[in-house]
Amino acid sequence: MTSRRDFIKHSFAVSAGFAGLNMFLSVPTVAQGSSMKPAIEKWLELPDGFNAKIISRWGEKMADGFLVPGLPDGMAAFDIGGKVVLVRNHENKPNPTKNGAYGEDLSLLSKASKKDFFDYGFGKSPGLGGTSTIIFNEQNQTLEKQYLSLAGTFRNCAGGPTPWNSWITCEEDTTKKGSNTETDHGYNFEVPASSRKLVSPVPLKEMGRFNHEAICVDPTTGIVYQTEDRGDSLIYRFIPKEPGKLQKGGTLQALAITGQKSFDTRNWESAQLKVGEPHEVEWITMTDVNASDDDLRMRGHAQGAALFARGEGMWFGRNEVFFACTNGGKKKSGQVFRYVPGSNEGKANEKDSPGKLILFAEPNDTEILKYCDNLTVAPWGDVVLVEDSKDSYIRGITPAGKIYNIGRNIGSDSEMAGACFSPSGKTLFVNLQGDGLTMAITGPWETLRS
Repeated sequence: MTSRRDFIKHSFAVSAGFAGLNMFLSVPTVAQGSSMKPAIEKWLELPDGFNAKIISRWGEKMADGFLVPGLPDGMAAFDIGGKVVLVRNHENKPNPTKNGAYGEDLSLLSKASKKDFFDYGFGKSPGLGGTSTIIFNEQNQTLEKQYLSLAGTFRNCAGGPTPWNSWITCEEDTTKKGSNTETDHGYNFEVPASSRKLVSPVPLKEMGRFNHEAICVDPTTGIVYQTEDRGDSLIYRFIPKEPGKLQKGGTLQALAITGQKSFDTRNWESAQLKVGEPHEVEWITMTDVNASDDDLRMRGHAQGAALFARGEGMWFGRNEVFFACTNGGKKKSGQVFRYVPGSNEGKANEKDSPGKLILFAEPNDTEILKYCDNLTVAPWGDVVLVEDSKDSYIRGITPAGKIYNIGRNIGSDSEMAGACFSPSGKTLFVNLQGDGLTMAITGPWETLRS
């Protein structure tokens, strides 16, 4: 049967650095000849042969005596001592308190010291965001331990893993110091995956104060790329003074299209940016990166930086960066971009070999892609993303730009979040945010590659 699903209007030539395994599906349905079926209490629909289980639930008591916070969002998996360690964000504000780790009446707040909190809220409205950490036994697919690892921050949405086994968690919030808050918000924080207790909440201020979403790190250069969740957002990079030592500071810059000042990539009015077409970029150095006003993106755009439609998930693949823009495109249903760093990225002579920005996917069809959010790169090279919508999907995108389905949320109106693979590639972890569930998915991944 022929339908609009039979034609994916975007395609892209496979680069040498992103060979991946070929997945040429004629329609975005899991895999040729396969079907989907309900799994785990009807929360999730998966392909034949795949299984999933809930490994963590909002409100469960953790090993440190706190409760699993609600609204789990971005996360990443690490191999620490032969165990899978998941560091997981929680997109909570100071209210409602039932979403936090300290009980609806904050009766568990005294189990931690004030110094463990970035914002204690004068003991009355502490930040309920932050991160929790899960130790997971992949062999028998069981959770061994979970505990709070960062406290007192606001709306930790996404972030990204580093090559040195830490998680950079990002505040999607620019609340100022006030009557209920003890400090300004809008920062990134680092959480070592090996930490077994609350880490010291040190804001990475030179990475900028803005409505952060996600980051990724180029393991070769140590440069950190960042997204911003605004309708008029920018894409940033942070060049650290010392790679791997983000607390020592560095330079924050914003992406601009060479020769096209203040270019609009959102394609809302017209398709100024075409799928598969590379554009050389340059980077504009930002000043006053911790301004009290939430105006960093406005100043950057005035200087010539390109606009993006709600930058969301970001992940470093094979010598390239992938990131999602949730409401980009003519129908505002989502875009996925690919950025290829230049051979002299971040160096004085980088204009001799500039990085290139490519619009990787923009179907403008909600049956194919709707409001893409967190994303990761699968072990076989495909982009895997989750959607911020009702009836949300886990989608895959091949190097050729074709989209297929991996799973569907059938039991909740909640968005899915936090998609990431275990280091072995055997387990895909994902959150159902509004329901406070973290799930582990396993199965014959090779059938999705045929």
